[in-house]
Amino acid sequence: MTLPEESNRTRALLELLYHVSRELATALDLRTVLQRVLYETLQNVGGERCSIVVLDDAGKAVDATIVYGTKVHEHTTQQMRETMERGLAGWVIQNRKGVYIPDTSRDERWLMRPDDTDRLGSKSAICVPLLAREQLVGVMTLVHTKPNSFSNEQLDLVQAIADQAGIAVLNARLYTESQRQALIMTALAEGAAAMNASLRMDEVYQRVLIQTMQALRVETVALGMVEGDHIVFRAAAGHNSGNILGKTIELGMGVTGTVTREGRGVVIPDVSQEKNFSEADRLGGVEMRAAVIAPIQSQGRVLGVIEAINPISKTFDPDALLVMTGIGGLAGTTIQNAQLFERLQAAHKRYRDLFEESIDPIVITDWEGRIIEANRRATLLSGYSREELQELSIDQLHEVNWNKTGMEFEFLRGDRMVSYESSLHKQDESHIPTEVHARRVEFDSTDSIQWILRDITERKELDSLREDLTSMIYHDLRSPLANIISSLDVIAHMVPEVERETVRSILKIAENSTDRIQRLVSSLLDVSRLESGQPVADQTVVDTLALARSVLQDVEPSIRGRKQALIEDLPEELPSIWVDEDMARRVLINLLENSSKYSPTGATIEIGARAEDGWVHFWVKDQGAGIPPSEQDHIFDKFTRLRGQGKASGLGIGLAFCRLAVQGHGGRIWVESDTGKGATFHFTFPVASKEQMAGSAED
Repeated sequence: MTLPEESNRTRALLELLYHVSRELATALDLRTVLQRVLYETLQNVGGERCSIVVLDDAGKAVDATIVYGTKVHEHTTQQMRETMERGLAGWVIQNRKGVYIPDTSRDERWLMRPDDTDRLGSKSAICVPLLAREQLVGVMTLVHTKPNSFSNEQLDLVQAIADQAGIAVLNARLYTESQRQALIMTALAEGAAAMNASLRMDEVYQRVLIQTMQALRVETVALGMVEGDHIVFRAAAGHNSGNILGKTIELGMGVTGTVTREGRGVVIPDVSQEKNFSEADRLGGVEMRAAVIAPIQSQGRVLGVIEAINPISKTFDPDALLVMTGIGGLAGTTIQNAQLFERLQAAHKRYRDLFEESIDPIVITDWEGRIIEANRRATLLSGYSREELQELSIDQLHEVNWNKTGMEFEFLRGDRMVSYESSLHKQDESHIPTEVHARRVEFDSTDSIQWILRDITERKELDSLREDLTSMIYHDLRSPLANIISSLDVIAHMVPEVERETVRSILKIAENSTDRIQRLVSSLLDVSRLESGQPVADQTVVDTLALARSVLQDVEPSIRGRKQALIEDLPEELPSIWVDEDMARRVLINLLENSSKYSPTGATIEIGARAEDGWVHFWVKDQGAGIPPSEQDHIFDKFTRLRGQGKASGLGIGLAFCRLAVQGHGGRIWVESDTGKGATFHFTFPVASKEQMAGSAED
């Protein structure tokens, strides 16, 4: 070749490459770029057909275009897959360099495809890589139906065109991907907006179906929810969708069950070729040719599945599964919100029903104390209408205990309930005694305060009757008892000396019995006084050891009479205590007599005391049947007696008095016991202070 010829050839090549570059620079759409590359190659190199397969960053085919003469064939990625894996294109991808085959019948790298229009005969082919900054972005193949139709110069020319096209193809692919991602995000954003427009479950289902049908352009969409061990289809839209509603699929069965179990969606391009597709997957009345099945998920939990069936374009887009997975996630969140909303609505309705039907008056206020709602019982008891109540504040309706609630209700800000007794102000200006329970609640989605104003008129009347009865018992029995004691003393002195010993033992029994009656009457009165909140009034400095030994002297005869032993553990250095001496005496007597009463013949009763941190800790231990753990919390309640120990007499007042008396002095009382191993009662009384000791000495 002469120099002028070489120069002309170079100029022609440069002009060609410039022309190709200019053509490609004016387009960003991937299909347009591919078609222009193919047309330029066929026009300037020759050949019968030319194809390009576009690869993604992972080397996977994402698009392909073939030109036969002047006719363009698109969407042929599936057809080119075998060629890429085992044919000439695959060899070029692996070696990243171009190749010219003069006769395809003599080269094993050439793979005959089923879609070849001319399957027989030899051909010639050129195949080159498309590179962009050393990144493989595709493969271009040029074919002539006759062998030896190309040359190495044409191979170089095709490679030069491919080198020019590489950047354009990469840019177009990235642009197309970005456009596709934008469309997906737009579709998902529109779907999210549409789905979240309602919290009614039936509307949510329909919105999910509509968005799925629009995004994937399919004939039918179905939505199934996990209910127990099955998937139940609760909504459907499109062709023959009415036959789908109510269909159930057992969890784990077919493709649908697998999607639910594994939480991963699948695309089934051809149902007839999917081996895992079973009869369980078929939806009644719908001829299923292709499907995308995706899980409906929320917070990592599969709530159900959504199925898009039979694309109108016959095949699903490459992003179909991505779109369906996104819709499934959005649907899961929306459905869960709708479920929570339905449960909340049901809870509100239950609260409203309970609120209205409560036998107690209930009012709801804001945090300023303004009444915003009241139930039927509140209007009946107060005499106000609901509208009139809503014009009042809570302190106008009853006397608020500000020490309990706080002046700005700050003590109600937590989860604690505040209770106190008060008086309800009726419309007619009369008053009703009430027990108030106030706590923080959410009412109609508003942070509020609930006030239960329980009418305790009957209880107050019973309390008054009880106090009258107690007073009557105390005053009406005390004088006759005093007379009996005096009479017994007179009788003792009137009996002749000879008969005195015999009669004295009988009189002693009578005297002990009257003492017990007096203690019972005093205990009844003290229980009533202490329960009403009256303080212990007659506290004095009392010698602990002297008190204990005086009590032992009183109870020892009855204990000995039961052939029981009495052991004391009372140190001489016990400090004095600050107590009501009569109450303290009765506490000790009650516990000792109880221990003796519930212990068998021959048992040992122990009394002990120790000084501990400003308190004297007493204990009384017996060898009785013990107290079951289930009874220990109630043993100090009034009128409580142990089950299964019916042979012992008593009203169940003694231990209730002991509790109130000890607590009235600021002390503690408790029991330790194992069934069958006896019981030990513990209690504490305060040690007298130096000031109390000094004041007592002056008196």
